Amino acid sequence: MQEQEQLRDLVAAALAAARERGQDVADVPLTAIAGAAGVSRSTLLRRLGGSRGALDEAVRRAGVDPGGRPPVRERAIEAAAQLVAERGLGTVTLDAVAERAECSLPSLHTVFDGRDGLFAAVYELYGPLPDFEALAADPPERLEDTVRGLYRAVITTFEREPRVLPAIFADLFSRPDGPAARAVRAYFPRLFDSLARLLLPHVDAGRVRPLPLPILIQLLLGPVVNHILLRPVLEPMPGLDLPSVEEACELFAEAYLRAVT
Repeated sequence: MQEQEQLRDLVAAALAAARERGQDVADVPLTAIAGAAGVSRSTLLRRLGGSRGALDEAVRRAGVDPGGRPPVRERAIEAAAQLVAERGLGTVTLDAVAERAECSLPSLHTVFDGRDGLFAAVYELYGPLPDFEALAADPPERLEDTVRGLYRAVITTFEREPRVLPAIFADLFSRPDGPAARAVRAYFPRLFDSLARLLLPHVDAGRVRPLPLPILIQLLLGPVVNHILLRPVLEPMPGLDLPSVEEACELFAEAYLRAVT
């Protein structure tokens, strides 16, 4: 009990010293931590068992990353993305993410407020949202270039490593109320806004038929997403002469333009 109390006091001292110096705990010298704890450096090391590794681990258990490496948020998102691509979204637990990211379970709850928050962050980074928002920030003038730009963004997203998006779709279709669906719903307003900024000016200018925006989006993205999801199944089949992804996207672009203009 006394050792636990001493370790808690050392964690508090390390955090206080880090705040005062404006540094990560890992970058604060042991002499400064010892001074904040009111003990000598040798006493500090003795209570830590001879190494500051015990202190760093205790700081992690307290829900704070000691630093000296990428923040918990970055490591956890990358670890979760790798696990989702390897195992599928439904089997990934926070315990597995914490182990892969080398962080504590409390730190994940602190940073992401639970499993759904973590998966939403994974979707934000590895889904199509960053590419769509970048395209909407500097939209092409011509409708043809907009459509082709969106298709390139879709291809880029599906090919981005680790391959998170196919696993998200698998969970989305199998569990409409699952974590993938909740992540998509969380970011759908931003996704919808980006597509609206790309398509509605062409509707207002009379270049695109005034169909409901959700229909315009489904006509645009549905065929290419279905094609990319089915390619791994269709490619090994004998007798199928599939075009390349780029050629298929060009055919889909031409079909979309004929359908909506």
